[in-house]
Amino acid sequence: MRIAVVGSSGSGKTTLARRLGAELGLPFVELDAVNWQAGWKDLNTHDPEAFVRRVAEAIAPDAWVTDGNYGRVRPMIWARATHLVWLDYGREVIMPRVIRRSFHRALTGQELWEGTGNRERFRDWLGKEHPIRWAWDTFHVRRAAYEAQLSRPGLEHLRVFRLRHPREAKELAAAFKSEASSRP
Repeated sequence: MRIAVVGSSGSGKTTLARRLGAELGLPFVELDAVNWQAGWKDLNTHDPEAFVRRVAEAIAPDAWVTDGNYGRVRPMIWARATHLVWLDYGREVIMPRVIRRSFHRALTGQELWEGTGNRERFRDWLGKEHPIRWAWDTFHVRRAAYEAQLSRPGLEHLRVFRLRHPREAKELAAAFKSEASSRP
């Protein structure tokens, strides 16, 4: 199985993808960890060729779970994926989650990706790129983009799971396990 987990910032992509990987015994590829380098330098912007190369290497194996929304590598990931999980939760779910997560990270000084030294800080909360603002500003655009992308030809190979509420995610690992065990 090759599972891509997508959705708005704060929807729980990383949490779900990590859990699916652990429960299904699949390697977990956190695209943010691939992208973000020390000092908040992102490969997607500053070295796109390295970003694409690293993601291609990470998804080369026959089984994995990824999380993330990077348009530059989305076609490559979706072409290889067998399953796509879209966490299409409403703002009433996403915004409290992203606010709690950002508050916790800023309060504890938690390093976001090992070895980068990147941490959220309260002083950055008003910035346009901060996850809270980003989640709010991109919510409708991202939803419309996923609907459009998933309706295009060439993705018929994907089993798409569009989850509308977090309780639906709880059943997902069991469904995937059942599907995997029923294959010859």
